[in-house]
Amino acid sequence: MQTTTAMGDALGRYLDLTSQQMQVTARNMANVDTPGFKTQGFDFEEVFAQQLNDSAGAAGLEGVQAPMQDVDGLVARPDGNNVSMDREGLQLAKAQMQFKLGTQLLKGEFSSVMSAIHMDSK
Repeated sequence: MQTTTAMGDALGRYLDLTSQQMQVTARNMANVDTPGFKTQGFDFEEVFAQQLNDSAGAAGLEGVQAPMQDVDGLVARPDGNNVSMDREGLQLAKAQMQFKLGTQLLKGEFSSVMSAIHMDSK
């Protein structure tokens, strides 16, 4: 018996990637004063699209790691560090809004499933 929906699985992947985005941003912010540190990131939309098209299905939900890469186009300080707190603050705010949206959509998905379950009992 299947207890999840395709939309629920997709939203789970969305929330996992959003959480990873917040972790990457926090790591970048924590290393703002580390000499030689390069800002890391990943293309959220590209990775999410790959996850949706993944033939592994829901089995790929746990342990999904987005491929990290150096972020190009940032100005490095004389110590080689290129972390911009302004950029990271915007990234964090964006990820927080994405996470909130994902949780609201998932709540709606669960509500729809619960309504369908309770409809049979009426």
